[in-house]
Amino acid sequence: MALNMNPIPSPSYFSRERFSSFIQLTRLNRPIGILLLLWPTLWALWVAAEGFPKPHLAVIFILGTVLMRTAGCIINDYADRNLDGYVERTKKRPLVTGEISSKEALVLALVITILAFILVLFTNPFTITLSIGAVALAAAYPFMKRYTYLPQIVLGAAFAWSIPMAFAAQINELSNATWLLYTSTLLWIVAYDTQYAMVDRDDDIKIGIKSTAILFGDADKIIIGLLQVATLLTLLLLGHQLQLSFWFYLGLLAAGGLFIYQQYLIKDRDKEQCFNAFLNNNWVGIVIFLGFALHYFFS
Repeated sequence: MALNMNPIPSPSYFSRERFSSFIQLTRLNRPIGILLLLWPTLWALWVAAEGFPKPHLAVIFILGTVLMRTAGCIINDYADRNLDGYVERTKKRPLVTGEISSKEALVLALVITILAFILVLFTNPFTITLSIGAVALAAAYPFMKRYTYLPQIVLGAAFAWSIPMAFAAQINELSNATWLLYTSTLLWIVAYDTQYAMVDRDDDIKIGIKSTAILFGDADKIIIGLLQVATLLTLLLLGHQLQLSFWFYLGLLAAGGLFIYQQYLIKDRDKEQCFNAFLNNNWVGIVIFLGFALHYFFS
């Protein structure tokens, strides 16, 4: 499906407009994606270390989160460059308008991925091996929406992959706690990315893009609620296994309250409110992280 439109004339190569276009391409002007990827990474680092992680690992994983999220956005826009013009929310993206060429986008994504891999080289062989899976999942996700109504699960698997990598880097092994944290994060991501997909559902149906929002149909709010409950229950199991204290459960209580608020926001399926519910998940990540951090600080 080719998009028939006149591209915006390219400004001079090093102009402010070009810089702005690259910022838009990488979503650095909208850091919510970075934050939603960062919080589970920090959860994992704190749990694996049973407190503050090794400083160099904290730096590596924070920078790696920024780089991989940025590269993922570029690949996503490249994959959707002939479709985004038909979606109201994405029709002005730089690869749609021609402000940035497909070749430029691919080169930038490659450079950013190499930088992220260089960071991983400062960890250990186990983490380096796991990083291959991270790249494969991140590269596969943008294309899944053409073939399955469950691309949100692939996104969840990709976003949550930082958790086993964090455990591998910190303690050089994967434990039961690793996979409980991975599962809870996967469930949470499917819930909030379904909220995100509800914003584009009408446009996606018209152009043949698949999502859990379309698959769930009228049951979307109920299934999101069930996913949110499952997220909290899995974290409760983790808390029980690790014998976490009051602070952790207080964080879960706050997260539960935020999930209830999100259900209120999406009750009428208003697009703006669904997007606000998606954004609210940043606070979910924060309160759960505070629960972990305060437990280890006071224990």
